[in-house]
Amino acid sequence: MRLSCYFVSAALACGLAGCNRNQPVQAKQGSGPVKVMVAPVAVRQIQRNVEAVGSLFPYEEVTISSEVEGVVQQVAVDLGDRVSQGQVLVRISEEEQRYLLAQNEAQMRQVMERLGLKLETDRVRDIRQAPEVRRAQADLSDAEQRYKRVRELVEQGIGSRQDLDQSLARFQSLQAGYDVSLNQARNMVQELERVRAAVELQRKRLRDTSIRAPFTALVKERQVNVGQLVRPNTPVFILVKTDPIRLRIEAPERMAPWIKNGQSAEVSLEAYPERVFRGKIWRVAPTVEQSKRTFIVEALIENPSGELKPGSYAKARIRTDKYDNIRLIPASALYYIFGTNKAYVVSDGTVEARDIKLGDRFGQQVEIIEGVNQGEQVATSQLARLDTGTQVEIAQKSEASSHQPVAKGNSP
Repeated sequence: MRLSCYFVSAALACGLAGCNRNQPVQAKQGSGPVKVMVAPVAVRQIQRNVEAVGSLFPYEEVTISSEVEGVVQQVAVDLGDRVSQGQVLVRISEEEQRYLLAQNEAQMRQVMERLGLKLETDRVRDIRQAPEVRRAQADLSDAEQRYKRVRELVEQGIGSRQDLDQSLARFQSLQAGYDVSLNQARNMVQELERVRAAVELQRKRLRDTSIRAPFTALVKERQVNVGQLVRPNTPVFILVKTDPIRLRIEAPERMAPWIKNGQSAEVSLEAYPERVFRGKIWRVAPTVEQSKRTFIVEALIENPSGELKPGSYAKARIRTDKYDNIRLIPASALYYIFGTNKAYVVSDGTVEARDIKLGDRFGQQVEIIEGVNQGEQVATSQLARLDTGTQVEIAQKSEASSHQPVAKGNSP
């Protein structure tokens, strides 16, 4: 029983010892100091560059729909075709629309004749000049003159009272008829405006039988065929404008003060690994998405040849106006153990292990936010044998930390 317990304990100890390959191995007692190479913690001024990934979107995308009902007679373009502004895409039968237009124009001419107008552009300047109003006014003047003559005869004792009453009644009747003719003329003027509007609307519907491109674009999708009956709001084409093309990326909220409109952006795509496309920031979202803690940034990229296609995955590097003095150490000075990053500071032949907080990476150097200070030296070799208190001997200084100033930096 004791023997079994011994073997179980030994196996457990061996398992714990082998469960983490990153566990440092201490130098044996009496073996002397560990020879290590060291590099200084350097301070450099860098320009922050924001690196992010995103997708390409068309500058404009629109679904073209029919505005009238009819049978498709012609489809002039298809998938991938380039269309110019105003170019005819689809023609719809216009026969029915022409009949309706002729009917509306006949109604308009009828009203114009009643108002005494000849040309479609003519307008009624004085309602009293309408033919029916002038006729009513002439009848009213005649009745008034007759009434006055009869009244004079009656006053002289020559005319009869009955003739006076009849002339007065006729005068009053025609006066009322004149007022009615004025109202009818006003109504006809309004009717003319209504009919004119109907004519213009029908002329528009006739023009709408030819569906045209609203701007220069490419055909993304064709959704109509010859002989198909279309109704108002039936989609017929989807057009996209890809020059320029938009790149939409998501940037971390901490970079919001760095990104501004007008900054340059270098864009790369997997389809063109050897090329860099250049654009400019033109839109920055005013809000941060709470679930991701990011905000949307859009760049415009010139795309005259159409090489860049909407929907493609792209990487962007944005050059900002943000400059920082940062601490850098070689990447070889980092040692990841037990879930933390460590650096080993060498001072007076002794090692001090420190937990560090990393920032951005610049080639073979890494930004240190917390953990080491300017002027200190960190070990760049034999890291697995080092720990706090380990005696070391500096073999040589590492050349991993360049003395040249770092001009540009990347922020993922």
